[in-house]
Amino acid sequence: MAILLLAEHDNATLSDQTAKTLTAATRIGGDITILVAGSGAKAAADEAAKLSGVSKVLLADDALLANQLAEPLAALIVSLASGYDVMIAPATASAKNVMPRVAALLDVAQISEITDVVSGDTFKRPIYAGNAIQTVQATDAKKVITVRTASFAAATTGGSASVENIAAAANPGVSSFVSDALASSDRPELTSATIIISGGRALGSFGKFRELILPVADKLGAAVGASRAAVDAGYAPNDWQVGQTGKVVAPQLYIACGISGAIQHLAGMKDSKVIVAINKDDEAPIFQVADYGLVGDLFDILPAFEKAL
Repeated sequence: MAILLLAEHDNATLSDQTAKTLTAATRIGGDITILVAGSGAKAAADEAAKLSGVSKVLLADDALLANQLAEPLAALIVSLASGYDVMIAPATASAKNVMPRVAALLDVAQISEITDVVSGDTFKRPIYAGNAIQTVQATDAKKVITVRTASFAAATTGGSASVENIAAAANPGVSSFVSDALASSDRPELTSATIIISGGRALGSFGKFRELILPVADKLGAAVGASRAAVDAGYAPNDWQVGQTGKVVAPQLYIACGISGAIQHLAGMKDSKVIVAINKDDEAPIFQVADYGLVGDLFDILPAFEKAL
């Protein structure tokens, strides 16, 4: 079985989402090729070639792909599809924009956000906000798959695959890049952080969220997350949201502060290795999934915690 894996990168470095997706692809089984599409992305391609289990890296280096717009990237994948049985990508914001287009152009069903590989054509994926796991068998000759990378460990390095240059596909000409606004932070990126501390609506205000959560995050070297309720209330920016409609995370340690544990939030963090919950309501649903629970007022607990650190 031939597998084409779409790499996630920033034209300079390879995201660890790619290595985690490679683990899923390895479980499917077959000859794995990584596609690095961008502009000035040779370093990312060389990094991909060092991952264990990769047979070849295709580098499409073209100004047309600099911003990885969905239409030209989908056209490129479709142009390569005849040589592959499986096209797979991490379920990132970028790939969620690209892979459904690929599936539509190939007239096949997409299998979204798999969390386990049962066999080469059978996969498990969460449904109903993670309350049920669906086992899906794909019957299409071409399989288009996205991977919930929180469920897979990153592939190791040690490979020495060749890097082959290929041309970009013709520009569909239906979209153009205007600008982007990227948030910058000294803290770890949310989806790859080993420690995350998240705040909920119980914090009460934008000011209190920063006064109580950020000092602890800085002491722990942690990323900062938030519940949807906190984001909707304006206490935290959208890109901090953890949950079904936010980011799915699986850190070594997840600290939930003032978060009740709604189903939508649990869907985004329940795969965390160790979950610590701080809440004054001892019947909050979050305690049902927490490894450690602390019942009390977070306005007293967090300052004491930060001082102890």
